[in-house]
Amino acid sequence: MSTLTPPLIQQLDPLPEHIPSTTNNHEPDTPPTPSTPHSSQPNSPQSEASPQPSPIPQPSPSPPPPPTTRPHKANSKYFNPSFVNTTTLHPLPTTLEPTTHTQAFKDPQWREEMDQEFNSLIQNGTWELVPKSNHTPIGFTKPVTIRTVLSIALSYNWPLHQLDVNNAFLHGTLHEEVFISQPPGFIHPDFPTHVCKLKKSLCGLKQAPRVWYLEVTSFLVSISYRKSRADPSLFIYNSNGIISYLLVYVDDFVLTGNNNSFLDSFVSSQAKRFSIKDLGSLHHFLGVEVIPVSTGLFLSQHRHIHDLLEHFHMDGAKDVTTPLNSSVSLTLHDGSACTDPTPYQKLVGSLQYLAFTRSDISFAVNKLSRFMHAPSQTHWQSLKRVLCYLKGTIHHGLYLHKNSSIQLTTFSDSDWGGIACGGHSTTSYLLFLGSNIVSWRSDRQKSVSRSSTEAEYKALANAASKVMWLQNLRLKLGIKSPSAPTLYCDNMGATYSCANPVYHSQMKHVALDYHYVREKVQDGSLVVQHVNSFDKLADALTKPLSRGPFQRLRSKIGVSDGSSILRGRIN
Repeated sequence: MSTLTPPLIQQLDPLPEHIPSTTNNHEPDTPPTPSTPHSSQPNSPQSEASPQPSPIPQPSPSPPPPPTTRPHKANSKYFNPSFVNTTTLHPLPTTLEPTTHTQAFKDPQWREEMDQEFNSLIQNGTWELVPKSNHTPIGFTKPVTIRTVLSIALSYNWPLHQLDVNNAFLHGTLHEEVFISQPPGFIHPDFPTHVCKLKKSLCGLKQAPRVWYLEVTSFLVSISYRKSRADPSLFIYNSNGIISYLLVYVDDFVLTGNNNSFLDSFVSSQAKRFSIKDLGSLHHFLGVEVIPVSTGLFLSQHRHIHDLLEHFHMDGAKDVTTPLNSSVSLTLHDGSACTDPTPYQKLVGSLQYLAFTRSDISFAVNKLSRFMHAPSQTHWQSLKRVLCYLKGTIHHGLYLHKNSSIQLTTFSDSDWGGIACGGHSTTSYLLFLGSNIVSWRSDRQKSVSRSSTEAEYKALANAASKVMWLQNLRLKLGIKSPSAPTLYCDNMGATYSCANPVYHSQMKHVALDYHYVREKVQDGSLVVQHVNSFDKLADALTKPLSRGPFQRLRSKIGVSDGSSILRGRIN
């Protein structure tokens, strides 16, 4: 059946003449978002109202009276003068965005925009009209990979390009039968009961990300790029001395390599296949601001911190110097009253995203995330303390150095005990590529350790597994290191167990971890060395520290103050 362009519907539902305002002026959930063709304007205090009785009718010759404010009756016990509801006696401004298609059709500009969008879908062959049937409608990037690719590009002084694909999901071709209803307001007059059978994906469709990924993968493979097995969002080209890496995150691409001519030809060939925009040098990716400096790159999420502080009304809070109080022990049942888990869970999730560039809050976020199912007032106050710490360090971010080596170095640590947490120890590691930190983790061990050596050895095994993964990724990227990665541990027993078979009888209860690490040490894939407790950098990710030790370690794990770098970039 050929695709038909249906005309606009002729009869529209009437637009209500008066739309009462029911906005609560206490705490709006989401600010109005500007859009075309009309931009929403922030409501004045008089326009924010709760439902009130019908407005008093006015004589027709006289203009409508100004808005009146009706405060609630004063109550000596509950009345708060800062919370006052207002009522408007006139219709809402016509500049507000329409909420239905019938309202939008009343505005010529909105109607024109809808026509253009609909015609674009028709010309693209997005669907075809088919009769209804009984068919049932069928209804990406690792942070460590990004930091590793950026570190390698800086080490070899390679350029970093950023590309954006226009309407990425429309490039994907569906291979399943997916049906949707005809768009309201654009129902075909001759086939009003027909449905749209999609031939291409649409934004919001569950299959859209998958079919777009298959489409872009097919194209990249056809021009000799290989998909990395370590991370499916990474594509590698390595042929005739030319090396190129491409990071794909939905419709955002980051391109780097050692040959500028090859990179230019790649952009040209991609522009022929997809509609792309060359955004120049990398400046913003995954919500992280990338700022080039003379000695490297500075990665900042200060805008995200600013939004969090405003959303949770903490922008006027007092600064603190550490994320957690070292004298407060957080437990599940601490005796304090319970609190609403919804804002608690929302804030924890936002902080986990922030940990992309802030390794200094990893332990605090991991610790507080253990109480998401039943947070108490103590947990909520501790979570707000993290915001107070971020307010004082809003300009801090991750600094990646130029001309750094590509030697892998890892620090592992474990805080044995955890009696308040059921006996489970906290494990952490920090992984450096030269002088740049590329991976870190703070987590609670799955089982209880019966000794500090056992706890440290489990942490050692977890860190060794991550080192081997990154070593394999580095080899796939075509980067070789002259020496094996080094793993530092501050526990003598765990260090000697990696190479001394005498300790085998004492480590039977952790046999799998023991054999895994010892095998890597024996075949030369890994070197385990002892480090002084004062120099173990991973200590900042296993327990709350006081101000002095915390700030000393923070400066060594890649978190730097970027106030001078961000000057002039902050609104």
